Amino acid sequence: MQGVPATTYTDETVRNFALASVLWGIVGMTVGVLIAAQLAFPDLTFGIPWLSYGRLRPLHTNAVIFAFGGCALMGTSFHVAQRTGQVPLFMPRLAQFVFWGWQAVIVLAAITLPMGYTQGKEYAELEWPIDILITIVWVSYAIVFFGTIGRRRVKHIYVANWFYGAFIIAVALLHLVNSAAMPVSFWKSYSAYAGVQDAMIEWWYGHNAVGFILTAGFLGMMYYYIPKQAERPIYSYRLSIVHFWALIFTYMWAGPHHLHYTALPDWAQSVGMIFSLVLLAPSWGGMINGVMTLSGAWHKLRDDPIIKFLVVALSFYGMSTFEGPMMSIKTVNALSHYTDWTIGHVHSGALGWVGFITIGSLYYLIPRMFGRTAMYSTKAIDLHFWIATLGVVLYIAAMWIAGVMQGLMWGAVNPDGTLVYTFVEGVKATWPFYIVRLVGGVLYLSGMWVMVWNIFMTIRQGQRRLSPIPQMVYA
Repeated sequence: MQGVPATTYTDETVRNFALASVLWGIVGMTVGVLIAAQLAFPDLTFGIPWLSYGRLRPLHTNAVIFAFGGCALMGTSFHVAQRTGQVPLFMPRLAQFVFWGWQAVIVLAAITLPMGYTQGKEYAELEWPIDILITIVWVSYAIVFFGTIGRRRVKHIYVANWFYGAFIIAVALLHLVNSAAMPVSFWKSYSAYAGVQDAMIEWWYGHNAVGFILTAGFLGMMYYYIPKQAERPIYSYRLSIVHFWALIFTYMWAGPHHLHYTALPDWAQSVGMIFSLVLLAPSWGGMINGVMTLSGAWHKLRDDPIIKFLVVALSFYGMSTFEGPMMSIKTVNALSHYTDWTIGHVHSGALGWVGFITIGSLYYLIPRMFGRTAMYSTKAIDLHFWIATLGVVLYIAAMWIAGVMQGLMWGAVNPDGTLVYTFVEGVKATWPFYIVRLVGGVLYLSGMWVMVWNIFMTIRQGQRRLSPIPQMVYA
């Protein structure tokens, strides 16, 4: 529009995070396929200690959650904050420090975890020197993000930024409390908590890592990129605000459902179960809000594979947030606890919800970071979608069946109270499902390689711009 000042956006860091997310996605999922193969073929890595399952499994979870997911969240949050506020990024040099600092955290994790340096806490395995670096980088990230929001030219704060902001604040709180430790050497420390208190703090952290990283952060992604790709406003903005406050309040209390039938007091277990069941309502409210954004644009599902990724992601979000509360019910948990059903549930959320919403958002974002309006090949995106979808279905179906079977076998007793099946018989019965899970993982990883090729061709064909990459968008 003539006479209206233009906004120049600072996108170098956004571009770097987007590309790093894809790179670490390949790395994290490759490690995931390797450890899935190890469960089916235990001698696969010849007993080499740093390639053992116990050391590679936390490397896989850290790489997928904090490297693949974390880079995507940081990159998209910087992108969304600029566009919705119509201002360039606050302190762009600090933003560059956030990028390189986060890459340093990831590389240090990739070195120390296979070496066996670990605190032994789920999703918080990294030792205290790396925890300190994480804190410095995270505070810097918060300064850049909230600084950008604070200097916005638009009075209103769009709901996507509410979710990103809650994710940043909550993760800072969770990290500082759960990682409190007493160092005894440079690479060894002991938790500041002990016994059941340590377990409770850990799963308050662990479940809210799911709640605020893998849910709230990616909902910020959903609330921006689905309306953008569908070219429709969000279905109900009022519902999005209700969704935000209900989800943020409820999630914090759900952690104890990980500790059913343990030394945790029974009342605390029940509180976790109740809040988990309540969590179903805001979760499904957000899922419905995202899906209904396509009202009047359902025809795009035929022709737009990015929309397919985003909508199927919401479907997996709805399914996972139904399954989770159901599994938190004590009678259901008596069957599912410690079984591969839990693994199926986690990966329906991780591969289906987090993976698909990230992939769809990156397919929207990356070409625009390189002077294009679309990816090089729409057919390649469609191929990626179908390969990945088949992989997810095989993976989670195999784990659901294996998990229910394990729970029933472990709980089967003879009239005299002895076990009907030995543990080894349960492992033998599970083996075919581990093969199916491995095939599903290979398919999902193959889809990521299709994405890498498509991105390479998009960059090659695009108009490469020097850093910082200005994009002139009129207010």
